[in-house]
Amino acid sequence: MRTTYVYKCNLNAWLERKRVVANKGGTRSGKTYSIVSLFVSVAVGNKKSRVIDIVSESIPHLKRGAINDLDDILEKEGLVDGKDYELNKTEHVYQFKTGTIIRCFSADDWGKVKGSRRDVLFINECNRIGYEVYRQLAVRTTEIIFLDWNPDAEFWYEIKGVQTKSNTIEIHSTYKNNPFLTQVQIEEIESNKDDANWWNIYGLGITGRSQGIIYTRWKQVIDIPKSATLVGRGLDFGFTNDPTAIVDVYKYDGKLWIDERCYRNGLTNDKIADILKGLNGCTIADSAEQKSIVEIRNYGIRNIEPSIKGSDSIRVGIQILQRYELCVTQKSINIIRELRTYKWKEDRITGELLNEPIDKFNHALDAIRYVALNKLSEKPIIKRPKAKLGQI
Repeated sequence: MRTTYVYKCNLNAWLERKRVVANKGGTRSGKTYSIVSLFVSVAVGNKKSRVIDIVSESIPHLKRGAINDLDDILEKEGLVDGKDYELNKTEHVYQFKTGTIIRCFSADDWGKVKGSRRDVLFINECNRIGYEVYRQLAVRTTEIIFLDWNPDAEFWYEIKGVQTKSNTIEIHSTYKNNPFLTQVQIEEIESNKDDANWWNIYGLGITGRSQGIIYTRWKQVIDIPKSATLVGRGLDFGFTNDPTAIVDVYKYDGKLWIDERCYRNGLTNDKIADILKGLNGCTIADSAEQKSIVEIRNYGIRNIEPSIKGSDSIRVGIQILQRYELCVTQKSINIIRELRTYKWKEDRITGELLNEPIDKFNHALDAIRYVALNKLSEKPIIKRPKAKLGQI
């Protein structure tokens, strides 16, 4: 493995003292095996002793992956437990004669996540753990951080800016970079080319979209066409923890064109009214916030109405929007982020998708849905009477 492209790239990053070494790629490219192999080289051949931590989402995941690879490499290198290193099987700790220690633990072990420092960190399938776990581990790592994952969707690596830091290096690899695969394994991987999303993620190592994503028919556009017609403006209230989202929805060429106007925390109703002043078209706001709607009206915004809601309004609104291709302006970064992460719930036991969306990554999307319910529904809907000025 020490002669492979992936191993050499990680070795060079180690020698160049990069801070984050990000191994992004397809299935069976040898990412995990190469990184663990590098650690064994360091553990047995480097005079400086180090603490190296290998972390993944769970111990079973570690046992199937990184720990299995580590044991395989040690055996192939002829290294013997009790002679060249001491293994604590209960704690999954390997202590080498050089003084270097390799520790394996899961990201759900919060005591270890926030525990003692380390010199080197490796997070295996890092897209399966949360950003706060990464941050806690990173601040306690003195030298270098290795990451690996199959890019099924964007996550904190891109969203939180780890990717763009000056001392981050990204190593891209696919099954074609692994010379140890058999022809049968290669044919099995390539048999999935007809599944575009799977092939992009696991075959080519290109960032795809998560399974269960609710809105899949969308694309980024530079701007709204001048001849597009404003359908309405959606408003989803937030304050401390959640942002207030205001989104303009247009219709043109049989598609919906979406533009993010506001996505901010801490907005009081007078500030929301300031944003809405002078704008054309109707604003449809979350009907659960009747008091806020009335208050905004009292600030002079007369073209605001509550969204239509009911026992099944969330799914109905989603179904309306799914009829259209959504064209989202490139500057609508929060809408784009929500579109990439808003998913159907999964059954915890079977993993099957449920006909109910998760209640997160949906502030701007809820605002768009309010417009769909009030302005795009093909079925006649009895609207609630508007509250009068001053009425709560």
